[in-house]
Amino acid sequence: MFLDDPRLLIPAVPVMLLALTVHEWAHAYSAWRLGDPTSRLLGRMTLNPLAHLDLFGTVCLVLIGFGWAKPVPVDPRNLRQPRRDMMWIAAAGPISNLIQAGLFGVAVRLLHLQSSERVLPEFFWHMATYGVFINCALAVFNLLPVPPLDGSKILYGLFPGLSDSDLYRLERYGPMVLMGIVLLGMLTGYSLLWVLLGPPVKFLTAILSGGVL
Repeated sequence: MFLDDPRLLIPAVPVMLLALTVHEWAHAYSAWRLGDPTSRLLGRMTLNPLAHLDLFGTVCLVLIGFGWAKPVPVDPRNLRQPRRDMMWIAAAGPISNLIQAGLFGVAVRLLHLQSSERVLPEFFWHMATYGVFINCALAVFNLLPVPPLDGSKILYGLFPGLSDSDLYRLERYGPMVLMGIVLLGMLTGYSLLWVLLGPPVKFLTAILSGGVL
């Protein structure tokens, strides 16, 4: 994603760290509010990015625009309604990214209005635009119904007809499928993920930036 101009990493890195950190914090906080203190006790209910980063997921985010952090541990036995509550805990991550994208979108519109005056350095423009794009990309990517992504847990919660054995099969083969698609894209330079997710990411980016991006 940033290989053509590595200098763009300077404004993008803090946005990436914030997006991933708030995403995982949202999982941990919602789990705690729904009755499971596991993530809080393990130090994951924090805004310290070092507690959440996954090396390979961060590299993928830099190279192809999609990535992930270390999953927040949740013990369903502590939840009042495990199936429903796990769905909401999973949804909290993408929702947090959409909220961040919306806030960065406001910044994009304000900076666009004063762009002709060049009051602020271009650095802030890049940071705001990446804030919209990266958060939209993370939200859409994590909504894929493939384990270990959040979408698989949301799917399981939305469809009572799915059994535990169905979920087990998804959890067994999903990560391998996902990893294969990511690696294929990195090796060939042709991202199948972007073909699938590019349109909704572009749509959300345009909506949340007020059509500026």
